[in-house]
Amino acid sequence: MKLSKKSEYGLRALLELTLAHGHATLQRHEIADRQHIPVEFLEQILLMLKRAGLIASRRGIKGGYTLIKQPREISLSQVIRILDGPLAPIGCVSKTAYQKCSECPYTDKPQCPVQHVMGTVRDAIAGILDHYTLADFASGSRKG
Repeated sequence: MKLSKKSEYGLRALLELTLAHGHATLQRHEIADRQHIPVEFLEQILLMLKRAGLIASRRGIKGGYTLIKQPREISLSQVIRILDGPLAPIGCVSKTAYQKCSECPYTDKPQCPVQHVMGTVRDAIAGILDHYTLADFASGSRKG
């Protein structure tokens, strides 16, 4: 799995919103400046996070963006799935966006060696990212 720039920027934007949570709203240019994110790209990311129900925006002088949920309620895997889609390296092992293989010679067989290994990879990635929240991310705490 390679983290896209969209997810990287999204996590960094959410880090800023987590640090400001309960204290202030942040305008997009503040987030962009602090995290060195192109503002046009950030706007697209913030819109996706808003549509997913993680953040809210408010207009006006004291307007800006804020988290809707508590940082401890938002996992890193949730954010990555919103911005990039499934964590699985191939579609036939995805738990959230399963796709049957069309050209695989193992389609009609009880086991596929590629599926077995990639399923293990998916489980390892999800096992870590499902248990890290934005609160953990912002505090720098390590789980293991």
